[in-house]
Amino acid sequence: MEQTEKIVDIKNENISNVFGQFDKNIKKLEKEYGVTIVNRGEGIKVSGERISCLKAANVLEALNHLAEKGEEIGDQNVEYFMQSADDEFEQVEKIFDDYICLTVSGRPVKPKTLGQKKYIDLIRDNTIVFGIGPAGTGKTYLAMAMAITAFKNNEVNRIILTRPAIEAGEKLGFLPGDLQQKVDPYLRPLYDALYEIMGAEKFMQNMEKGLIEVAPLAYMRGRTLDNAFIVLDEAQNTTPEQMKMFLTRIGYGSKAVITGDLTQIDLGEGKKSGLIEASKILSSIDDIGIINLTNRDVVRHPLVQKIINAYEKYENKKRK
Repeated sequence: MEQTEKIVDIKNENISNVFGQFDKNIKKLEKEYGVTIVNRGEGIKVSGERISCLKAANVLEALNHLAEKGEEIGDQNVEYFMQSADDEFEQVEKIFDDYICLTVSGRPVKPKTLGQKKYIDLIRDNTIVFGIGPAGTGKTYLAMAMAITAFKNNEVNRIILTRPAIEAGEKLGFLPGDLQQKVDPYLRPLYDALYEIMGAEKFMQNMEKGLIEVAPLAYMRGRTLDNAFIVLDEAQNTTPEQMKMFLTRIGYGSKAVITGDLTQIDLGEGKKSGLIEASKILSSIDDIGIINLTNRDVVRHPLVQKIINAYEKYENKKRK
């Protein structure tokens, strides 16, 4: 095999960020590509088999580009750039030029993969968007960030967040409290995202004013939702009738994002998922965007991606 060397210029102030704690990012690249990476002072030397060397150098240059922007490099960035080593890196790097909002702690909320960037762009450009994909792809969190941003910019008058609470009947009937208290556990992930982005105090103020509503899907029946940003989460657990009911609630000046994971359908046996049906029926309608996020868009711990891949392989074997 043809051996080669490539020099990557990285400023001294960016070395620690690119290399990672105890050089963990470099060690990961060396293991993945079978190359040797050495800091020569005048540049970072990558040596090894030609194709592997070029790929490792491309990842290093992309990480350096990120460091130049002031981004803190984490495991997810390294993993994603390694997966994207065969792609056009200029396109991948543009992901980090996008910006949605700041969390209450001052952390910027941005897309982290090409799939997430396309998802955000679809939300900006369409009235209704279906975000479909596995756990950890940021479907709900990014939709919430877009909703809060639209609310703060006075593009909508209120935010409505909803989920089908399919367990809210027999299984929860023994719990104390009214229906809202019974279904709160199923709405908790929505509250968590709101607290992180908006802050608990601001959220409670807007909730009391009726400007933010978090409710089970059943509460949407018979309403017309004007000038609102509506997020329907866990939509894989809607029936076709529920999905049609929800979609026909959309009023003037509103935007809706429907998220779901088709590998985690909790409906009873023999029941169809409204998300599957709607994504087929509505795929050719203008002003409706549909995106299928994949395992490559998982931004949680790298182990989550491996777990999803393992389950996917197992399910595929079962079907054969």
